[in-house]
Amino acid sequence: MTVVACPTCGKKVEWTPANKFRPFCSERCKQIDLGAWAEEKYTIPGAAPSETLKDPLADD
Repeated sequence: MTVVACPTCGKKVEWTPANKFRPFCSERCKQIDLGAWAEEKYTIPGAAPSETLKDPLADD
């Protein structure tokens, strides 16, 4: 059986079909994580474009 840590609280959780909140330990932890995404607390870094892209539909 696989055991993982809840991403929100760190509690050990069994990764089984019986755990409908996996990888979270509870509905509460799942909602806390969703709220963090909604508030943009998690970001994926990316580089700014190095040059301006031309619009192929624009008239020159």
